[in-house]
Amino acid sequence: MRHLTTQIDGTDIFYREAGPADAPVLLLPHGYPCSSFQYRRLMPALSDRWRTLAPDFPGFGYSGTPDPQGFGYDFDAYADFLAKFADRLRLKRYALWLHDYGSQIGLRHAIAHPQRIAALIVQNGDIYEDALGPKYATIKRYWADRSPRNRAPLEEAVSEQGFRDEFVGEVSDEVASRVAPDLWKLHWPLMDTPVRRAAMVGLMDKLEANLDWFPRYQRYLREHRPPALIVWGPRDGYMPAAAARAYLRDLPDAELHLLDGAGHWLLETHFDQALPRVREFLQRAHG
Repeated sequence: MRHLTTQIDGTDIFYREAGPADAPVLLLPHGYPCSSFQYRRLMPALSDRWRTLAPDFPGFGYSGTPDPQGFGYDFDAYADFLAKFADRLRLKRYALWLHDYGSQIGLRHAIAHPQRIAALIVQNGDIYEDALGPKYATIKRYWADRSPRNRAPLEEAVSEQGFRDEFVGEVSDEVASRVAPDLWKLHWPLMDTPVRRAAMVGLMDKLEANLDWFPRYQRYLREHRPPALIVWGPRDGYMPAAAARAYLRDLPDAELHLLDGAGHWLLETHFDQALPRVREFLQRAHG
């Protein structure tokens, strides 16, 4: 694994890289809240055959935090960043991992640059409104009435305890014991600044406008039919098993695996079950 920094639009961007420079590429936009750190086990495990790249988005992890006057901190801004990152590293064609916020960002990128996308790997990324889980109720309450009272739970979620709940709040105690506390203990101090906290709450707010993109994501899948692996943790209050199966409406040939007992962060808890499926899929679909 190599830990590197580049500059994009004047902001320092940290990224992780593993594998040979001339190997087929897997691009790994991250979810929320732990940046490229979520791929620290996956990348070296694939590095014998694939070049893997995972940037920290602006305002996340070890990357810089641009002034909100110049950077939008919304899904469009992050999709634009992802394209610039790929251009900076001269990436022409790659498989794309879609997880959490990274699924929204990655699919906007795929829509703008369909010729670049060799394959998709989907890990708990929601793009079907009718399959959203019950945990969306809190955010929907705020969307319906943007009062300070309804905003408070969103702000409380952007905290060390909120991060911890993201990782271990929905799985069994046995599965939770596999999750390293480093994920929130080490990452929360990186996010605990006024600009970053406000940006994270703002992304939850902007998820409402993102719903309008769901039909566009689905149309992209139908029209381009990229080879796809769906590897999913069904113990997910935002994105239950139904959200995984919904992809088959538009990608009927996709390979679907629901990992028993896994939740939103299956690479932390079910890595040994996920890795062979990922390797087999990439070998078939992307060299």
